[in-house]
Amino acid sequence: MQPSSLSRTLTQGTLDVLLGRYADVGDPVACEPVSHGLLNRGYRVTTTRGRYFLKHHLDGQSARSRIERRHRAAARLGELGLPVVPVVPDAEGRSVVVAADGRCFALHPWIEGGHRHGSELSLAQCAGLGTLLGRVHTRLAGAGVPKAPRGAQGSADPAATYETIGALLERVRARRCRDSFDELAEHRLTERRALLRRHARQRPDAVQDRFYGWVHGDFHPLNLLYAPGGATARVVAILDWDRLSVQPRAEEAVRGAAIFFLRPGGTLDLRRVRAFARAYRGGARAPREELAAAVHRVWWERLNDFWMLRWRYERRDGRVDVQFPAAAALVVWWTAHYEAVRAAFCD
Repeated sequence: MQPSSLSRTLTQGTLDVLLGRYADVGDPVACEPVSHGLLNRGYRVTTTRGRYFLKHHLDGQSARSRIERRHRAAARLGELGLPVVPVVPDAEGRSVVVAADGRCFALHPWIEGGHRHGSELSLAQCAGLGTLLGRVHTRLAGAGVPKAPRGAQGSADPAATYETIGALLERVRARRCRDSFDELAEHRLTERRALLRRHARQRPDAVQDRFYGWVHGDFHPLNLLYAPGGATARVVAILDWDRLSVQPRAEEAVRGAAIFFLRPGGTLDLRRVRAFARAYRGGARAPREELAAAVHRVWWERLNDFWMLRWRYERRDGRVDVQFPAAAALVVWWTAHYEAVRAAFCD
């Protein structure tokens, strides 16, 4: 195998050692990076016996036991009929192998398929997506997965948000060579501050205990694989269970829909949202009250959230810059069309 086929972060020697931990996967023939997400890296590995997906978990060796627990939970969901990609166990039966430098890796069979944005889905496929997420939530609840601590129950404090906006505005205005992104960021920050002042009294109450449950944690288009095909193509794999946790479950449905059905201009395709949400409510047996509370909390979360700008101006990481224009516009549009959005999820 030529060195040029390897990522700079994965040497030939490391790959040989990793694959050597497995009994029947063969010798490496080619290796190429296929994703560089915010949390992990992935490689398509071709061996003398097949093709695999090698995932580098950036959390490191300290997270090994947690990763293995999530692998076991995902395997249980596969046994219950969900489209989960199994983990290939090493020669000792472990699902995570650790390189000499402490990096953690997991090997999976390679699954053929492609990602689809919500605009590429028919209404029937949108409904199928909602049904699938509902099945994920109900089967997680019945899968015998050990209980875990809940995520944070509180909601964003507008006083803290005002401070964040002020700090970000200082950073934006201090830039010597401002560009169009900086101009947009300043506009959205000042606009958001005015919106927050107008709606500060609408801070959500705590989530009711009965609305909590196990969730995938990162349900969006890049974590679903569809089989090749047109309007009838189905999901063949739900990927990346790294954020499996106990959270308000319907909020995952609202967040997912806000990504799948977000238009480039910052609006939501409410026809597709409605098809998705109706199917989700049926699949998850979620009452209207639960969806209404989730819509309000996710709207408030978006109103107070500036993680994309914090990455750019505090961490100097521009990987999510491309997502900011539509995401920022969505907050304004959602606020202006709040009742229509809630109706799409709840009626």
